[in-house]
Amino acid sequence: MSNTTTAPERPTLTIEDLDGRATCSVKEAAEILGIHSWSADEAVKRGEIPALHIGKRILVPVPRLRALLGVDA
Repeated sequence: MSNTTTAPERPTLTIEDLDGRATCSVKEAAEILGIHSWSADEAVKRGEIPALHIGKRILVPVPRLRALLGVDA
């Protein structure tokens, strides 16, 4: 008999969850893209994920993320 327990499944964020929002965080964009947040940070630095730099914040414009994914705005 095994005493292992699994963590409850966390709902996965989808592009539809961002409807009505102008921007999202890089972490949220990473979750939608199915990549690690570190990979998303690097993709932002390379210009592969569009981002706005406002002070110390880095935000991903939702319409541009949708376009990147080929999802109609």
